[in-house]
Amino acid sequence: MVRLKERFIYNNNLVNNSEYVMEVSGYTVRPSKHFITTWMRKWNFNTDSLRELIENAYKNEKVGKNKYETSTKSKGKSRKLIFIKDDEYKEIFIITGAEGT
Repeated sequence: MVRLKERFIYNNNLVNNSEYVMEVSGYTVRPSKHFITTWMRKWNFNTDSLRELIENAYKNEKVGKNKYETSTKSKGKSRKLIFIKDDEYKEIFIITGAEGT
């Protein structure tokens, strides 16, 4: 986690102005079969663009022990990724996604 100059902590959410930002360099991004066949195809994304979505998210919320929800804006719409970050294997496994307006 990288510290930013401005400090703003709201609950367990990691937002752009929060004290900590999620560090994903060195992690491999691996999407699930469900995510590939539905959301990656619809959004026309690849694994590099998914990494950029996670890095440039405006909100990262820790939901469980290793489970996160990330909200981001891309192509004029809000996108939500639900993934597991495994520190032991240095892997991010994307479970599913959602789309808003």
